[in-house]
Amino acid sequence: MRIFPILAAVAMAVILYMAIIERPTLMALFSMNSAEAALAEEGAQAEPPAVPAADRRVKVVVKQLTAEGIDSAVVLRGQTAAARQVDVMAETSAVVISEPLRKGAQIEEGQIMCRLDEGTRSAALDQARAEMAEAQSRVPESEARVQEAQARLEEANINQNASSRLNAGGFASTTRVASSDAAVATAQAGVSAAQSGLQAARSGIQAAQADVARAVAELDRLVIKAPFSGLLESDTAELGALMQPGALCGTIIQLNPIKLVGFVPETEVNRVQVGAMAGAQLAAGGGAVRGRVIFISRSADPQTRTFLTEIEVPNPDLAIRDGQTAEILIASEGAQAHLVPQSALTLNDEGTLGLRLVDADNIVEFREVQIMRDTAKGIWVTGLPEIANVIVVGQEYVIEGVEVSPTPLEATQ
Repeated sequence: MRIFPILAAVAMAVILYMAIIERPTLMALFSMNSAEAALAEEGAQAEPPAVPAADRRVKVVVKQLTAEGIDSAVVLRGQTAAARQVDVMAETSAVVISEPLRKGAQIEEGQIMCRLDEGTRSAALDQARAEMAEAQSRVPESEARVQEAQARLEEANINQNASSRLNAGGFASTTRVASSDAAVATAQAGVSAAQSGLQAARSGIQAAQADVARAVAELDRLVIKAPFSGLLESDTAELGALMQPGALCGTIIQLNPIKLVGFVPETEVNRVQVGAMAGAQLAAGGGAVRGRVIFISRSADPQTRTFLTEIEVPNPDLAIRDGQTAEILIASEGAQAHLVPQSALTLNDEGTLGLRLVDADNIVEFREVQIMRDTAKGIWVTGLPEIANVIVVGQEYVIEGVEVSPTPLEATQ
């Protein structure tokens, strides 16, 4: 027996029954559905109900901030540097005859670092002194010759004067007068020669003195001394080593006081003054140190546009080493600033960094700010009024001049 044909026949009978016997009922049902559809379409075309203007304002969260006085220190990274460092070098050629000093040794000013063999330099000094004594002995003899020549000149002048008078009275011949004139000229030449000899003797003394000074200086160069107190950074020259001019005897550094060296940005260099207090935290557990600014460069680094700054720090126990990294803070004049969340910072259409505030009429305004310091609790900024309602949530969805619906941050917590 096939069931599907039977079901199809039953369904057809029902449809025919409804279409013929229950036709009025179906017509009424379709009429009601059409009316409801028409009403729904008419309702969709009608205006929505008016919404109050206050409901269209953007909701934002604001935080009221009050300005506080802070120490506006200039922060920079730098490193420690020795107050002085010198490579002590030889000035002459000789063999080292002193035992070497080992690196790390404490050196006092004037202490001998390297001693060199004098060779024949003492003999050269003795010779120079002998030549100077000989030159000095020539001076009295030359002075006596000058006096003798001057006496002859005076005698010749007297004879010439007498001959001239006798010749004028007819008691002397012209030949005698000419002979007197020749004697005067010869005496004058003798004086000039004697004076030249005296000058040569004196020049000989000066040359001999120069030779002695050179010989003494050459002997002094054989003893190389420390120019200041400090620490040896290298062993001094080994015993028996041949030193040439410019050869290294040893390197000495001075660590007390020590310097902190850093570079200040050009935007903050005017806030740093010579004599200002400064502190630093040394890396790797080096501890904190304090000192004063002793130098600020007047010329910026051409690559970084920063200015070299040096701070002098006491280091009596030599605990601070040369070249340690340091986080430096230089004291500057205090300023009124606000502590704001970093997330509240935004940019305006010109790309200026600032904050969006809400005034007494709930109108948004933009204020440019300058960052003073970054902390774990937020960022200290300047450029805001003393009391400011800063938008901390929703600042990216509003612009300057629009009205907003502010909610205090405390109410959301």
